[in-house]
This record gives sequence, C-alpha cells and structure tokens, in this order.
Amino acid sequence: MKLKLYFACFLITTSLLCSLAIAQPTNKKNTFIHKDLRAPETLQVLFKTNKGNFIIQSYRSWAPLAADRFYTLVKKGFYTNIYIFRVEKDYVVQFGISDNPKESSFWDKARLKDEPVIQKHKKGMVAFARSEKNSRTTQLFVNMQDNAKLDTTMREGVHGYPPFGKVVSGMNIFFQLNDQYAKRILPLQDSIYRYGNQYLVQHFPGLDKIISATIIR
Repeated sequence: MKLKLYFACFLITTSLLCSLAIAQPTNKKNTFIHKDLRAPETLQVLFKTNKGNFIIQSYRSWAPLAADRFYTLVKKGFYTNIYIFRVEKDYVVQFGISDNPKESSFWDKARLKDEPVIQKHKKGMVAFARSEKNSRTTQLFVNMQDNAKLDTTMREGVHGYPPFGKVVSGMNIFFQLNDQYAKRILPLQDSIYRYGNQYLVQHFPGLDKIISATIIR
C-alpha cells in the first residue's frame, strides 16, 4: 500500500513539474559567451504565421541581455520557418528551435547569463526559456494568461524567468494555434535540435509555423 502511495505521489509531482517547466535541453559542455548586438531601448518585431500576424515589443530596460539576444536573432533571421511546438492556451506558447541543426547547435552553446525578474508575467508577456543557471538561448514563450508563479519559480537555483517584452498586437492569433499536442513535444526537443522541422512534420503533423520575423520599428 505504501509503495502504491509513493508512486502515486511521484506521478503527481512529476506531472506538476512538467506543467510548470519552461525548459530547453540541458547543455553543460562547450558553452561560450556570445557577444550579441546591442538592441535599441525599444523594438517592435512583426511575426508572420500561417494563422496571422502578431507583434512583440521589447524593452531593453526590463532585461538587457535578453533584449540584445532577441534583437540579434531577429536581425540574423533566426525566427524564420520555425514551428510553434508548444501550445497550452491556459498557460504558455513556446517556440524558437531552428530548422538548421548547425544553427541550433551554435546558439545552444551561446548561453546568456541570468538576469533579475523585473516585470510580472502578465498575459502577453514574453521571456526566454531556460533549463538551468545561465542557460537562455533562443527559445521564447508567451504567457497566455497571468502566470504569477513564473515570477519566482525556482529552477536549478535561479528564481523566475525575466520578461523582456510583450505582445502588443495579434494576441488573438495565439488562441487560434493548433493545441492538439499541448506540451507533449517539450521532452522531445533534442530530436528537433538534431533533425529540424522534418522531425516535427513526420511525428507531429499540423503544427502552426512562424514564416518570418521582421523589425518594423
């Protein structure tokens, strides 16, 4: 009886942790500090998707390292032809893995140092995913509702996920995205990093795609 109770508690705890995680694969080898471009104090980026467009505005004063990374990635065309692999309409939407494995490998090693959480995780706020200390790279998530727990959630000794921007137009688009897979793809990210879009097309057909991301202001 005690054994059954133990496993029941284990499964509940695991499920809860998975639902709270805004993670990406852990990489403790060959990491390096990449010098990103300096972002403007504010920046607007137009994302075009197969379901419609949305605009993210970044604020460098909120999280300078994150804003600089976002600016650098957009300038380099990173958020072009990528799939939105996590859609939980009552929690978050997550994306940011390249179709090019070499590109993914490079950025996976260019990890950002952690920053304090200044802004609250209100609906529409945007931040980088992370897995451990100093581990933010390219993956973004958008809050689909107010998620106060993400302001202080402890993960690998680090508190919260610092927002650097917010969706200022097209928030309705996120609620139109295909959510049939919810967070099922989250633990399979290594395969996306290795095989790119073809892995998602083969195993998770019907995902929505970001066509391009362009600086408009």
